Amino acid sequence: MSVLNALIAAIRSAAVEVIDLTAPLAADTPVIALPPPLRNTVPFALHEISRYDDRGPAWYWNDISTGEHTGTHFDAPVHWVTGRDREDVAQVPVTKLIAPAAVLDFTAQAAADPDFLLEIDHVRQWEDANGPLPDGGWLLYRTGWDARSGDQDLFLNASETGPHTPGISVECAGWLAREAPVIGLGVETVGTDAGAAHSFDPPFPCHSALLGAGKYGLTQLRNLAALPAQGAVVIAGPLPITGGSGSPCRVLALVDAPPGGSGAIGGPGVPPGEHRVPPGHAPPGGSGGVVPTGHAPPGGSGGVAPPGQQG
Repeated sequence: MSVLNALIAAIRSAAVEVIDLTAPLAADTPVIALPPPLRNTVPFALHEISRYDDRGPAWYWNDISTGEHTGTHFDAPVHWVTGRDREDVAQVPVTKLIAPAAVLDFTAQAAADPDFLLEIDHVRQWEDANGPLPDGGWLLYRTGWDARSGDQDLFLNASETGPHTPGISVECAGWLAREAPVIGLGVETVGTDAGAAHSFDPPFPCHSALLGAGKYGLTQLRNLAALPAQGAVVIAGPLPITGGSGSPCRVLALVDAPPGGSGAIGGPGVPPGEHRVPPGHAPPGGSGGVVPTGHAPPGGSGGVAPPGQQG
């Protein structure tokens, strides 16, 4: 049997689980909100062309309006000024859209402090327990923030001082850009930077350092709780928009399933903040199925923005 036929057989037999890491696109999908005079993206919308009627008797279809950085989306290097001479989203090599992933679980820390920042020492301690970050792979940063994705205000978590969402320190962002072997960073929040990153020195270090180094971003991910710390393969599918800075993206993960796995995890039917976890991945005493954010086993995946904050 060929390698590809073996993969299809493994998926059909549920020996390999397919996990949907994508938030559905809808009119109420949270989007970044920049203060005046900065311009904002439009929310996602469907504009009906016809629906089995006089405008088109046998078919239903829509125009859509959306921003490149709406919902679960892919940041290309050209999205940030530091990467202005690098790849647009249509130029990203397709071989980089399929890559291994490491999932760093800091849901407890983010629950205790919404401004929690991942530091280099956190990553090194994780590597001591789980092995090195995958060469040419993704660092997926689980904070449990997808539990808030059904509500714009909860998701942006803004106060009079600005948004309060977890992220990555200036030092760690620089290290991930220059020294870590990963090709990009994936997060559950509206953008790869912390809510308070406008006040950092330099500001927005994930966008600036990683995109400037030719690396990538994935944002507004879901269902990271269903992934192991190591061993998942991520398939990211942005639209190849010529000259585009990014694109809404369908993101899937493949994982080796335990005996009795279901074969498909997540998707639009999973309530925000809950994750379909296969048998064997549930917390002690659990049997799989849907579990709330923060109840996944160790190693599983979890307002108005200030000027310059980007998705």
